[in-house]
Amino acid sequence: MPFSRLGLSAPLVDAVTEAGYSEPTPIQHKAIPVVLRGDNLIAAAQTGTGKTASFVLPILQRLSQGSRGRKKRVRALIIAPTRELVVQVADSVERYARHLPLTCMPMYGGVDIEPQRQALLDGVDVLVATPGRLLDMYSRRAVHFDEVELLVLDEADKMLDMGFIDDINDIVVKLPTDRQSLLFSATLSNKVRALAKSAITDAVEISIAASQASKATISQWLTTVDKDRKSALLSHLIQTTPWNQALVFIETKHGAAKLVSQLAKRGIKAECIHSGRSQAVREQILADFKDGKIRYLVATGVAARGIDIDNLERVVNYDLPFPADEYVHRIGRTGRAGASGEAVSLVSKDDFKNLCMIESRLNHLIERREVEGFAPRKVVPVSILNYVPKAKRQADNPK
Repeated sequence: MPFSRLGLSAPLVDAVTEAGYSEPTPIQHKAIPVVLRGDNLIAAAQTGTGKTASFVLPILQRLSQGSRGRKKRVRALIIAPTRELVVQVADSVERYARHLPLTCMPMYGGVDIEPQRQALLDGVDVLVATPGRLLDMYSRRAVHFDEVELLVLDEADKMLDMGFIDDINDIVVKLPTDRQSLLFSATLSNKVRALAKSAITDAVEISIAASQASKATISQWLTTVDKDRKSALLSHLIQTTPWNQALVFIETKHGAAKLVSQLAKRGIKAECIHSGRSQAVREQILADFKDGKIRYLVATGVAARGIDIDNLERVVNYDLPFPADEYVHRIGRTGRAGASGEAVSLVSKDDFKNLCMIESRLNHLIERREVEGFAPRKVVPVSILNYVPKAKRQADNPK
């Protein structure tokens, strides 16, 4: 089914076509008509399923049919957990609104507040913001919420994990009660449902997450290796296989800097982004990675949901993440919009518990490949597909 069949206007269909998309993804197919009708929505959709367009496109259409707001006002408010994700969503708004007279502004902390205050003076159609900076600007009376028509809580589970629940509740109570509200999350946990219950009434619920947890377009494989030889193995894979570009996930910012140094000693130039680097540096590194100027980028989890690169061919899990859903978010950086991609994991015996949880989440074992010369001294057992974490076992069987 083409996008035009979903009820989108010609300028939006043209923008989508120019962006290289011909058919809507499952979440877009289900969500766009709901949002166009003006209904509230709660949606579960994994990273890489096209969820951003599923709310951006219908929001732009609805805004294009109304009138411009007053000074310091916003008409659509999209709240996202990280600066990287705010920039990514704002870029999508700009791309899809290219044939419409609508304005968009990203707003986040870690940068000078004055340019953002000035940009709000004339009013903005779509404001994409992190919760903390948004409340800061509201307290300074730089932005008013009385004309907000649409609210989007994007990556709601991540915002709750990062401790933004009080900020979100504080924002929601300040908004008009007759707004349209949308919540998107990778999972609909009890915490997310509690937030949805307090922030959104009479909502349509859509869930795409289960069917998208392990996309066929992503080739997943792992290789076992001792922890102290991971950097040597990664260097070997980069030097002996045709890897044009790779996003490498690691757990700590200290580990990220150390890995970049280890790669450099083997003649491999890489960069890293993590919470310890300034916003300006992170933005420049991401821009260079997107442009292909940087081939290998080492990132902590701060970037797991904030990097949106068309045709990123490969994601490497240098460390396996916890919880298991983070693995899905990470590999969702590749294989986007139906393109093919590869997800490689370097697994040591210390990763075994996380591996069990990930493969249980996927409901299948990840293919194992042996790399000659790197067989581990500490063997990694075959996973237990029905693995249940200790905390859940105790909760299900209290004494």
